[in-house]
Amino acid sequence: MTPAARIEAAIELLGMIEAAHTPAEQVVGDYMRGRRFIGAKDRRAIGDRVYGALRHRARLDWWLARSGLGVGDGLDHPRRSVLADLAISDKLAVADIAAVCDGSRYGPHPLTEGERAMLDGLAGSVLDNVAQPPDVRAEIPGWLYGDLAESLGTSLAAEAAALIAEAPVDLRVNLLKGDRVTAIAALAENGIAAAPTPISPIGLRLTGRVNVTGSRAFRDGLVELQDEGSQIVALLTDARPGMTVADLCAGAGGKTLALAAEMAGQGRLLALDVDARRLQRASPRLRRAGAGFVERRALDDTTWRAAHAGTFDRVLVDAPCSGSGAWRRQPDARWRLTRDDLARYLSMQAEILDTATEFVRPGGRIVYATCSLLAAENARQVEAFLSRWPGFSVVPAATVWAETLTARAPPPEPSPFAGPYLFLTPARHGCDGFFAAVLQRGDAAP
Repeated sequence: MTPAARIEAAIELLGMIEAAHTPAEQVVGDYMRGRRFIGAKDRRAIGDRVYGALRHRARLDWWLARSGLGVGDGLDHPRRSVLADLAISDKLAVADIAAVCDGSRYGPHPLTEGERAMLDGLAGSVLDNVAQPPDVRAEIPGWLYGDLAESLGTSLAAEAAALIAEAPVDLRVNLLKGDRVTAIAALAENGIAAAPTPISPIGLRLTGRVNVTGSRAFRDGLVELQDEGSQIVALLTDARPGMTVADLCAGAGGKTLALAAEMAGQGRLLALDVDARRLQRASPRLRRAGAGFVERRALDDTTWRAAHAGTFDRVLVDAPCSGSGAWRRQPDARWRLTRDDLARYLSMQAEILDTATEFVRPGGRIVYATCSLLAAENARQVEAFLSRWPGFSVVPAATVWAETLTARAPPPEPSPFAGPYLFLTPARHGCDGFFAAVLQRGDAAP
């Protein structure tokens, strides 16, 4: 593809992302799969441009408004964002941008006079400017900035910067198929360099951009794509061989697979979800991982639920949430999130936690987790749960780590424990933001 065609493709993709109600990753993936003629280097260049514009969106919009072409002026926002990104991030001169917007068959149409004036005004600008409001510099929606400031305190600036950066690629080694040494060697056969993750004893972090899904290690189920923070949450569940364990919001099965490996295929593991279609999508992953003992069940089966009440040793609640801890991977998600969305998540989290109490046996545990940095979805949600269910108490995450993980991994530094809870953040720990609380039911019958 020509440079002009790459730019036009990025503009088209941004427009599709803004119009869609699905994550950018899915939109980009569908776009590329429908255009097999686009080569690997072109895909990377287009993706970099799209995700760059998404990561810089608030600051680019601020500069556009300053130039007199602000959001809501009725003009083509994706095109203006890409043009502004070329001028500010790439520091291209107006003449160079005009040369790319050449009106060729697959390229952008020529610059208008208004766009030339905008680009002239942006010449020499840099993304960060002291006149920008704090939420703009942090690339955080204005309505959410105060909540994140409350949750993160003095670390807000560092965490905001980390959330703008590109996330590393982490893998979880499937202990049903091998160990980290075996996985590192298998990946090396395909020219993929991997190193142990700093905290998770079952994780690998890749160097550079590679096609890991095309490797033998991935195809054979030896490794699975999973952020280190997500791995740690699964480990903190303390699912052991012979236990009866439920993944209550299993979805496509990422944490279910991690629990299956920890159980060594022994015991009973159920992947539960309100959406049976999501559970079906886990089938290829379960087969590849050799986790055939996993059962799947939709939560709308009330007869089954009644029959299994109070029978589970562990119930993992990986709750639907704002996803603010994973904005590095989904930079568009922060702009799709609304106040109403957050209110709906808070209600769902409380409802799912209440549902989890049906399943856990006396002395058993619920592990409540989110990939959120917001106190409202994390500690405050747990405190509200404990007020509704006084028969439960918090087991400090540090205690669980000491009891179950110390032999496999030393206590991490800096400490990921915020009071009695686990709280991982991108700036401090290098993984996605995750919260987890371990809630134990008293010995009395439910």
